[in-house]
Amino acid sequence: MSTLSLLTPPPFMSDAMRRARRHMLARTGLAWLVMMQVMMLAFPGYLRHGVRSAESQQALEQAIVLMNWISLVLCVPLVLYCAWPVWQGALDSLRRGRVGMDVPVALGILAAFIPSIWATWHDAGEVYFESVAMFVAFLLSARFLEFCARQSFDAPDPSAAAVQAALPAADAQLMAQADRVAFWFVCVQIALAALVGAWWWQASPDHALAVTVALLVMSCPCAMSMSVPAALAARRAASLRLAAPACPDALPLDGPSARQGRADLDHATRRIARQNLYGSLIWHVLMTPLAAVGLVQPWLAAITMLLSSLAVAANAWRLARHAPSGGPRAALASPV
Repeated sequence: MSTLSLLTPPPFMSDAMRRARRHMLARTGLAWLVMMQVMMLAFPGYLRHGVRSAESQQALEQAIVLMNWISLVLCVPLVLYCAWPVWQGALDSLRRGRVGMDVPVALGILAAFIPSIWATWHDAGEVYFESVAMFVAFLLSARFLEFCARQSFDAPDPSAAAVQAALPAADAQLMAQADRVAFWFVCVQIALAALVGAWWWQASPDHALAVTVALLVMSCPCAMSMSVPAALAARRAASLRLAAPACPDALPLDGPSARQGRADLDHATRRIARQNLYGSLIWHVLMTPLAAVGLVQPWLAAITMLLSSLAVAANAWRLARHAPSGGPRAALASPV
């Protein structure tokens, strides 16, 4: 049990769950490969405004044009294949007349990718291929963590039936709470991106696109959507560790101590889930004004999105990692 982690495939996975995990891992890996290549190809563009001779400047401009075209070719499979779940989710949300979390993600990708194609074709304006690649790679990484967390507590495990505290009503309430927070956050962020983008278009058109894309990128509630699944997955791992015969602090299968231990674990799970949900919300709210005034570029917004998701996963998994330390009651009652 000591090797359990958020990325550990849960036992008793179905074939469909294994296929889904392989497809998501393939998309995430390809997105990271494309991102690393596109970031290297974007480096000449950062040198465009340096002081150099006319001949050197002309050679640099020719290199930038070539690098932009190669980046465009590399980003096509990234947008069409790697980001395919985003397009599916956005279309499904629009068919139901809802604003799901995939809608701002799709808008952010299109807002950066389509103008970059136009700028590459006409050899005029800024391109954001590296921002698109970073956004998709970091987005898929965050969603892979969420996917693994959901599989960890969704996978059937007959051996854990007697030791795992199943509270479907409380879990459903936590999930519904996270969904409501994420929904209203997305709605407010999309409206804010439209209003701020329109203001920048009037005040400084050259910066309007970058600010709008950064706000759309930060409107992705990945950390909020994985706050509860990560906590529930950590609770399941903690339950298995506390029930393991090899664990020196193992709880009995039944009795007052087992019921109290499970109650402590459930209380810690709810506390961590709320910490993750509202902590990630506060993080995004604090970063939004910086993006609105143009201090956060799209690539930096993608990094902040990934950091918030990693923080949620790390905070949740402390519950599973430290469950046996110092006895079950002491570990579960300790602040996380």
